[in-house]
Amino acid sequence: MNRGNGEGRGGVNLPALRGHNDALVLDLLRGAGPAGLGRAELAGRTGLTPQAVSKITARLRAEGLVAEAGRGASTGGKPRTLLRLVPQARYAVGVHADRDELRAVRVDLAGLVVGEWRGPLDFGAGPDAVVDAVVRAVARVTDGARPESSLGVGVVAPGPLDWRAGVLGRVTGFPGWEGFALREALSGRLGVPVVVDKDTNAGAAIAGGSGTSVYLHVGTGLGAGLRLDGEVYRGARSAAGEFGHQVLQLDGPLCRCGGRGCVEVLCLAAVARGDVAEAARILGEAAANLVALLDVDRVLLGGRVVASAPEVFAAGVRAALTARALVPTTTPATVALAEGGVAEGAAQLLLRPFFGSSA
Repeated sequence: MNRGNGEGRGGVNLPALRGHNDALVLDLLRGAGPAGLGRAELAGRTGLTPQAVSKITARLRAEGLVAEAGRGASTGGKPRTLLRLVPQARYAVGVHADRDELRAVRVDLAGLVVGEWRGPLDFGAGPDAVVDAVVRAVARVTDGARPESSLGVGVVAPGPLDWRAGVLGRVTGFPGWEGFALREALSGRLGVPVVVDKDTNAGAAIAGGSGTSVYLHVGTGLGAGLRLDGEVYRGARSAAGEFGHQVLQLDGPLCRCGGRGCVEVLCLAAVARGDVAEAARILGEAAANLVALLDVDRVLLGGRVVASAPEVFAAGVRAALTARALVPTTTPATVALAEGGVAEGAAQLLLRPFFGSSA
């Protein structure tokens, strides 16, 4: 199913599903860009009646979400009116609360970053200090924006955490966070809808695409976000993607999770001693395990460590996947650098539902 341009999702001509149909039309207009689409094209792609499309677009224009984009070529009658999405009509805020850094972005409906702030963060200072820092960061990136245009705030942090309840688990290295209701604390302070998720799931959210892909994040920790058949997969207990704590070396060095020989401790130790090629090789071997397990189409790489030597990491992971391909004649999963950061992915946790896709 293609979630990027709206194709493959049909509209429903029932008043009770007005929200679904509105989102469907908005998604098509987002995919069309500034050129826009005519009402007849919208009806044809959604399966809605022309009358339903006219009512929906009139309502969306009244809400400021849609505007005219000019006139299309005539097919014998009067030139058709083209409609376009108004990106600045709404915005979402995405916040990445990492172990040592906070980054916040304000993103418009087209996915463009229109405001950004970055600063240090001490995750170990505890929940109250981090909540205060997030509230200040949101205020900075929304300064001058209309509050009524906000879709809400997406906040992502290291896992494990329960994304449904917005409650953090025993974060590796920071057990004091266990049981803290981060979403409740922030929604009370900010007064807008708040979504909380793992940073790696936000990376998977921004990756897009309809196939099966994994987002590997290497920063202060190492984790994975899974995208199965176009949807972010979190697992029944919100625990999917704890990629960094698979064991590569039995009885290896002690990891901060309490295990030994985890890919995280091996990879980050190689980074610390300046052996980036070895870190990439370790990451590639762990990625190959995941690719063999899930039959992955794409592997996307992100995080500050990857950004410091992107081509080295891409080459190392690609080499491991090629060498470990179970069927030599089979094309291995493609390896690419992720476009956009985790904070942008956090904003997508609000934007995707607005356009009718799951978060």
